[in-house]
Amino acid sequence: MNALLQIRPVFFGLFLFTVISMTFALVYLQQTLGLPPCPLCITQRVFVILVGLFAVLAFLHNPQGWGRRLYAALCLLSACAGGAVAMRHIWLQSLPEELAPACGPSLGYMLETLPLAETFSVVMMGDGNCAETVWTFMGMSIPQQTLIVFVVMAAVSVFQMRERTSYLFGSTGTFLCLCSASEPHSLRALDGGRLLRQ
Repeated sequence: MNALLQIRPVFFGLFLFTVISMTFALVYLQQTLGLPPCPLCITQRVFVILVGLFAVLAFLHNPQGWGRRLYAALCLLSACAGGAVAMRHIWLQSLPEELAPACGPSLGYMLETLPLAETFSVVMMGDGNCAETVWTFMGMSIPQQTLIVFVVMAAVSVFQMRERTSYLFGSTGTFLCLCSASEPHSLRALDGGRLLRQ
């Protein structure tokens, strides 16, 4: 169990989580059900991809100390930004029909014709396509499900930012303490709480 909670497996698990999430969105929602993503959906997917990118880089780099915290912080920031977009999407879907914004141009058209800053502002405002609830699972809309995904990603990222201590037992029954993930070579041997060597 302890080995599963080390730095690399957790980052790799986070990467796999993003791959599964994107596969579900692209293969099932978009291809199987034929649900085209709205601008806010596309934005949320971008942040899922960013979390996966930072997680796989952390897995390959296998950093310690501040390097681990930096990768985890980047994952956390991406997850929080994606969660904020998901909450904006949920709010739009909760509006009465008469208050929902009108449908706007596609994201591709805006990227081709508008400055990037203006495109980003329009996307964050959302349009009528974003306000429509097109599919639910267990009573939850797509952005509500995506928000849960971002919460899980953020929780894992916070976990990776914490100092962790690993424990094992020596062959003589001596209790060994691997002090933290940021000091992988710091090994202490304890016998009934008494430090034997360091």
